[in-house]
Amino acid sequence: MKTSQMDLWTSEFGAEYTERNTFSVGELDDIYRAQYGYTRSEMNQKFLSDKKIDNLLEVGCNVGNQLRNLQSLKYENLYGIELQSYAVERAKQLSKGINIIQGHAFDLPFKNQYFDLVYTSGVLIHIAPEDISKALNEIYRVSKRYIWGLEYYSEAYEEKDYRGNQQAMWKTNFCELYLKQFPDLILVKEEKYKYLQNDQIDQMFLLEKPVKG
Repeated sequence: MKTSQMDLWTSEFGAEYTERNTFSVGELDDIYRAQYGYTRSEMNQKFLSDKKIDNLLEVGCNVGNQLRNLQSLKYENLYGIELQSYAVERAKQLSKGINIIQGHAFDLPFKNQYFDLVYTSGVLIHIAPEDISKALNEIYRVSKRYIWGLEYYSEAYEEKDYRGNQQAMWKTNFCELYLKQFPDLILVKEEKYKYLQNDQIDQMFLLEKPVKG
């Protein structure tokens, strides 16, 4: 499967994004604190600290900023999948002990229910509405227990200009999309984070598959 959004992210545009958004754990926490009033580390701990997670996958990990944050919080067996080859190479240079491969959200090369937790951070917003169900299905398939996300929020689907590109970014209630597509999912936690400098709102959510047996 190939989309115009995939073409955009594998072009020079994607490499430029990678260079603009390569941060240390401390730098990323500073950016989040300035943006929301909370660090990414604080947000991660609030959502995950009491959960048993032996392995996890980030879909659309770019250079692995979020994975390195989780590694600093003592999570192990970390995996990332990233469309852009340049970002994969940079991620491997920047990280140690994290498994990062090239691939995309529409065909995750892992067995069913392989990971305790699968998550995205600012990735679903770049998948077209007509394709989003395919990505959600793959994330659901490879998750054994939890699905976690941080994405731009809007009550309804709305397209936004992204650095002069059309058909490149959308906002919606992605938590609700998951719950509608997979009625067995349970909403564990959801927070909306308003930007300190404007009216933009981001949504972090944690969903859980029912425990069987």
